[in-house]
Amino acid sequence: MSSINVVIIGASFAGINVGHSLLKGGPIVNIKVVLINPSTNFYFPIIAPRIFAKPDAFRSEQYLFPIKDLFARYPSDSFEFIIGTATNIDVTAKMVCVTINGGQDSTLVAYDYLVIASGSTTDATTGSITGFPIPFKQSGRDDMMQLIEAAQKQIAGASKIVIGGAGPIGVELAGELAEAADQRGNADETSITLVSASDRVLPTLKLSASNAGQRLLELKKVKIISSTRVVGVQASTDNYGRKIWVVSLDNGDKLSADLYIPTTGVVPNNNFIPPQFLDSSGWVKVDKELRVQSSGSSSPLPIYAAGDITTNTMRLSFKAREQAAVVGANLKSDILGKGCRKTYDEGESVVMFVPVGESGGTGQLFGMTIWSFLVRLSKGRDFFISKARSAVAG
Repeated sequence: MSSINVVIIGASFAGINVGHSLLKGGPIVNIKVVLINPSTNFYFPIIAPRIFAKPDAFRSEQYLFPIKDLFARYPSDSFEFIIGTATNIDVTAKMVCVTINGGQDSTLVAYDYLVIASGSTTDATTGSITGFPIPFKQSGRDDMMQLIEAAQKQIAGASKIVIGGAGPIGVELAGELAEAADQRGNADETSITLVSASDRVLPTLKLSASNAGQRLLELKKVKIISSTRVVGVQASTDNYGRKIWVVSLDNGDKLSADLYIPTTGVVPNNNFIPPQFLDSSGWVKVDKELRVQSSGSSSPLPIYAAGDITTNTMRLSFKAREQAAVVGANLKSDILGKGCRKTYDEGESVVMFVPVGESGGTGQLFGMTIWSFLVRLSKGRDFFISKARSAVAG
């Protein structure tokens, strides 16, 4: 009997956990999971603000895991890892075209069921604004360690930094950079400026949580410019060969910096996805069962999506894992013709822990502002690094 191929595009929190949900506890008879990803390693991006500000905070093996190792316990005939980039989906032929890493060779991968878990990226990760990447997300290549080390070097050489965006990443990074300067003993020579388009930092949180974050940043001497947008960034070289950045604001002001870091601009990884699957902003349309919806067909497709790439707006790691469980259960129901089907509702409750350095932070849980010491105990000490492997180990 021929195998049932479940092809998963993307190996971050969603894709990896869909694979585990299908294979753990003994694979379904004749199932084969084919995982497609350009990187050989899983990157735990939650720790990005700390490792960029403090390169020695963690060892690379604590946040970069070989993907093959995560699936090593399953029978070899039930799992295949293709290191490459999906470039096209042929819905009629049920094929995914993949460009294999390291060359121009392409291959066609047949699927009975398909899971799109390609995630999202950011302007900082792609380097589209500054010309060099600072990977807050997985890159589209197999070069994470090189990108991380290059970003660490760029940041270490800057004493005057402007950060665009005052969401969680911007606030965490500003706090870590200011704290790192203090730990090095050169806080007086370091300038960290955070530019917020909103009238406050962390605008998705309630006012009390936002105010708590701002107080902690100000204690670390982070300058906050609110109700202002970055509208332009230009780099030049001074007489000593050093790069100088000029950051233009919508109020007409210009900021000079050694380094500009954007922390806004989440972009879907969708260049291989048929346009009929996408909404007007480029995210994959899904129903409550996370089955992909097509504007060109009313019939159910054997295609699901999970994680950041979907139209669900809470693009958080634990939400991706929740979606992976739903997709895994519904795929099993499809394949076996029995079993309970699951639905996904991201809800409206904001759950967010935002460290502002190692000593504390702010956040929101069940509508309540989280005490600073609880943020320190839960996330601030290690940015969940102790839970990194378990998040994708199945």
